[in-house]
Amino acid sequence: MGSEGIERQQQKVQEFLRLLPVTLAVAGLPEAAPGQHLTDGQMEARATTIRSAYKVARQIIAEIAK
Repeated sequence: MGSEGIERQQQKVQEFLRLLPVTLAVAGLPEAAPGQHLTDGQMEARATTIRSAYKVARQIIAEIAK
């Protein structure tokens, strides 16, 4: 991966981090209680929800920017 690829990857990470508060709000996931451990299946389900919410958050920002 060249420096262009690394820069693009870093940009995508920064975009994700900037949108993370909106993403989590859109996802609507409750926080786990202190001491509560999630199963692998629960974590995967939450990750899927966050991925979908991230796509929605990006669409919201794109619509606002128009």
